[in-house]
Formats: sequence, C-alpha cells, structure tokens
Amino acid sequence: MEMRAKEDIEIGEDITPPLLPLSFSLHDSFLYSHCSSCFSPLSSPAFPSLPHHPPLYCSPACSSAHSPIVSSSAESLLPPSSPPSSTLRTALRFLLTLPSPSPCPHLHRFNNGLLTNYHKLSSSPEFAPEIRQGAIAMAAARKLRNGDSALDRSDGILLEEAVLSLVLTNAVEVQDEAGRSLGIAVYDPNFSWINHSCSPNACYRFSVLPPNATSFGEDSCSSLRIVPSVSEEDSRVCSCSDCMKGPKGYQYGPKIIVRSIKRIKKGEEVCVSYTDLLQPKATRQSDLWLKYQFTCSCRRCTMSPSTYVDHALEEILASNLNSSCPSFDLDHYRDEANKKLSDYVDETITEFLSVGDPESCCMKLENVLSLGLHIEQLESGDGKSLLNFKFHPFHHIALGAYTTLASAYRIRSSDLALDSRTDQSQFKAFDMSRISAAYSLLLAGATHHLFCSESSLIVSAANFWKQAGDSLLTLARNCVWNSLGLPISEQSTVLNYKCSKCSLPDLSGAEFLSEAERANVKNISSDFLTCVSNMVPEIWRVLIKGCRYLEKIEDPFDFRWLAHANRNEEYAGFIIESSNFEHHAEWYTDERRILIYKVGIHCLMHGVILAQICYGQNSQFTTPESWRTLCKLIHETN
Repeated sequence: MEMRAKEDIEIGEDITPPLLPLSFSLHDSFLYSHCSSCFSPLSSPAFPSLPHHPPLYCSPACSSAHSPIVSSSAESLLPPSSPPSSTLRTALRFLLTLPSPSPCPHLHRFNNGLLTNYHKLSSSPEFAPEIRQGAIAMAAARKLRNGDSALDRSDGILLEEAVLSLVLTNAVEVQDEAGRSLGIAVYDPNFSWINHSCSPNACYRFSVLPPNATSFGEDSCSSLRIVPSVSEEDSRVCSCSDCMKGPKGYQYGPKIIVRSIKRIKKGEEVCVSYTDLLQPKATRQSDLWLKYQFTCSCRRCTMSPSTYVDHALEEILASNLNSSCPSFDLDHYRDEANKKLSDYVDETITEFLSVGDPESCCMKLENVLSLGLHIEQLESGDGKSLLNFKFHPFHHIALGAYTTLASAYRIRSSDLALDSRTDQSQFKAFDMSRISAAYSLLLAGATHHLFCSESSLIVSAANFWKQAGDSLLTLARNCVWNSLGLPISEQSTVLNYKCSKCSLPDLSGAEFLSEAERANVKNISSDFLTCVSNMVPEIWRVLIKGCRYLEKIEDPFDFRWLAHANRNEEYAGFIIESSNFEHHAEWYTDERRILIYKVGIHCLMHGVILAQICYGQNSQFTTPESWRTLCKLIHETN
C-alpha cells in the first residue's frame, strides 16, 4: 500500500487537508493535565486519587463530543490487573467505529483499508504476550459493559487481538510544540497508507488546539493531493475507492496534516519517517523491525557504501596511547568500544532523568566526551597497549549528549538564579547559561552540517536552530551584563537590526516564505551559515570558557579543523577537574553582548524559516516563545 502525488508538489506545501483521527487517547501521564478530546492543556490541571477518574475536558463542547465514546468503549471496566493505557483505550474506541457484524474474517485488513499486521505481530515474541494480555482485558471489559459474566478463557478474542495489532501498527505519537508525546492517534488510509523512508520527502504536524481556535492558518490546503496505489499482488485488500469510503473518524481530536519537505513530482511516492533520522542505519533498522516488523529498503538504507551522514553518525575516533606500538586493529575493537561508550552515556542520561542531578550529569557526560574510553589491546611480542576511543562530534550518541548537556546546564542556571542573594550565585548562573547556549550552538551547527548532505533532516535542523536562538537570546538578556556596566536596549537592538550580508528577513516585516524562496532554501541556508560563521568566532571562546570539552571544539560550524586534530593525545586521567569559571572584564564587552544578540536572532530566524517549510506559517511548531516575545516587542514599540 502506498500514496502517490496526483500533481507536482513544491517544497513546503500542504499535501493533505487537516485529517481527523479514527481513534485516539492521551498517555496516562497527561490524562489530568490535558483535555482528553483535543489534547490542549487544561487551565486547571487535576490530581485525582481514583484509578479510573472520569476524563477531563477543556470545554463543554469537548465534553459533549468525547464523553459518550468513553462510556461506550468500556475502558473504565478494564480489570485492575490490566491498568488503563493509551494503546488499550485507543483500541477499544476504534472498535466502536467498526460496523456490525465483525469485519474481515481473515483479519488482514479492516473495511477501511488499515493493515492489522495481526499474523506477524501475534507470532512475534516481542508483541504476542502484550497483544494476548491486552485483548483478554479488552474482551472482558466489553462483556461487562454488555452485562455478561466475566470473560471465559475459551471465548474468542481474535477481533480484539486484531484491533490491538492494528493500533500498534498504525498509531502515531501526537506531539505538542515542545516535542512532548501527549498520546497516540490512528488516522484513516489517507495518512496510514503513507509509507516510511529514511530519506522522506514529507513530514507531518498536529493541531492540539481547542475546538474554537485556529488550527492551521491560511496556508492549510483543503484538498487531498495524493492518491492511493495498491499492489496487484495484494488480493486481500478491497479496491482503493472502497478503502477511502471507510469511517472518517470523530469530529474532534488531534488533527494531522502532511507537508512536503522536498519537491515531489506527479506520480512519485510520498513518504514520511517512522523513526529518528539522526540515528545510524543499524539503529533505524532495528527500531523499525521491533516496532513495525519490516526492514527498510529506501535509497539511504540500500546505498553502498553508506551515505556520508550514516557514516558520520556512527564514527568514533581512535588512538594508540602506547607510542611504541603504533599499529592496532581498530575494526576489531570498534564494536566493543562503541557499545561501552553508548551504554555509559545512556545510563548517565537515564540517571539524570530519574534522579535529577544536573551537575553530576554534566561531569559524567563531559568526561566521556573529552577522555573517551580506554581498552587494553593484546600485542604479540610487545606486551599490552592501551587504545583510546572517543565519539566523533557527529556521532549520534554525542548529538544526544549535547542535547542533554544543554538542558542540564540550563537547569543548573535556573536553580542558581533562584539564589539571588549574592553576586557569586548570579555569576555562576550566568556561566551555566553561557555553556548551555554553547552546547545548543554546537548541536545546531553539527546537525546543519549533516542536513547539507541529507535534506530530509530539515525537521531536526529547524528545531535545533530555534533552540540555539532561544539560548543565545536568553544569555544576551541576562542581568549579569548590566552588573558589569553593559546595559543594552532590547528595542534598539531588535528594531534597528537588519543583516545586509545574508537573506535574513526583516524582523519587523517577516512574512511567510514565497514559493521561490522555499525552492531556494539550500541557498538561503548557505548564505545564513556564511554570515553567522563570520560572527561566531568573536563570541565562541567567551561562550565555552571553563568547559574542558567545548574548549577542544575550534569552531561549531566549520569542522575542517577535525581533519587536523591530534588523535594521539596523551592519557590525562579519567576524571575532569572542576571547571575554572574565572571572570575577566575584557571578555565581556558591549560589542560581544550585541553580537550574541545578533547571532541569536540569526539562529532563531533561520530555525523559523526551516520550520515554516516543515509546518507552515501559523503552526504552533513554527513560533517558539522567544519568537513570539520578539514579535510582541516589535508590535508594541511600533
């Protein structure tokens, strides 16, 4: 099953109108903070003590539309041994959309054309126990709803198993503008028939706004620009026209819209990504198999040798610390080193998320990024030698570490800022904010470097550029600058700033990109990077001062220095000493503060430009908080 373009589609255009879900449910952790109907945040979150508290809604309209489904689905009657979950709730609600009698005895596809994947999943060791247990719980709840006795183990549960398999196969994570996964939703074949590619030409976004709010803006199209294509070999599915006449879902819930991120020709297959594209090939393939039971054979996955991006995402640096044994078998030890490095970082991040100790997290991650891992190599005749392995700055684990470090340093800055009784705490908070901004800038630069080789990474690039802009603007506004005698007029800096060296739009009149500008996005990105690269060297050394790992990064945008980096550094011990954050007046000048502001505006604007291509002009994903603040400032000043 696949979807193809029925006309030429340019980059940055809507491919589908807003599509309503067939079934959906919030994750358990958001049941009492978000509306169960539209997924928008509640003005007054609740903290119920009962395990089956009724769903909460943002408005009477959402309540009247959604609550009858909840009562009819029997989800409140799920046995205590099987606590409610978004997957079971979504499956029970999906059952209400099916006609009676039960559809499709072979359980391959239901009448709306959605693949159940039942036979694959029910025989999979990873999925079979979950499907069996969930189906038993669903069937028992439905019997209780109908006034029947408890489920007899001999009762048939094939329909419940098939629907649960369908949800596991077709549901997508509904995310808000902060990237949080609020819940899951199943959409009709207009979306669910769109296949996966690790080099996709389309992406999708959600509307999680209240019913009366504007969801997608004027740029949202009203027509479907793709058509289904069914393989002649699949005789078990009904015709395309019949599939498209299936249930159209409820008249509420999180809507989804598909948008092009590349130019798509008429008749070309439209694909989106089902997994994280900033993972190397082996990780993507493993993830897709575990979740969907298929092996990707897209252009990026089948290319031999691997693409530059896939090579970079798994590259590690190696050196022999014994100069008398210059030769060593890198490939023999690479997998072992990669696993040990990755496990260490994963354990550190997991500990940070569960325990919440940002200082320990920063120390451990910077230790492994700076010093790497040492492995003894057995040498015949020469005894033992010590091999050192480090992450390449583009390694996917290193990119994840940068994200965590930016967050951990930001948390440390916020915690220290709460103690405003001394100048020392303010300076420490400033230092943490400074290092957080530097990691965000490095993450944006590294991702942009990969994006230049693989344009489907535009979604990640947009998000990281916006985050870098947010961090730099936060740093430029820090009150420590004022205590150093360097006040700045935000209005003057923002309103009077217009870059003459690149295609950065005027902030006061920034409009949605024209078709020609969207088609020219690579040149716009190139101009932007050239411009901002000329400014960053003036502030980079100030941003990274006192951070041992970042001080080894010569430039966060131009990585040619990597080719000349000394890979045979002497072993300096496993523990990095406490960073020395000494302040010198010559570091902090009015010119540097304004330059940080300008670089922040550049990064934020470029992120917004890329986000407009991915999500459209008026989506909540396009306008980060700092962007809204700047626009409000401009409006009020004008």
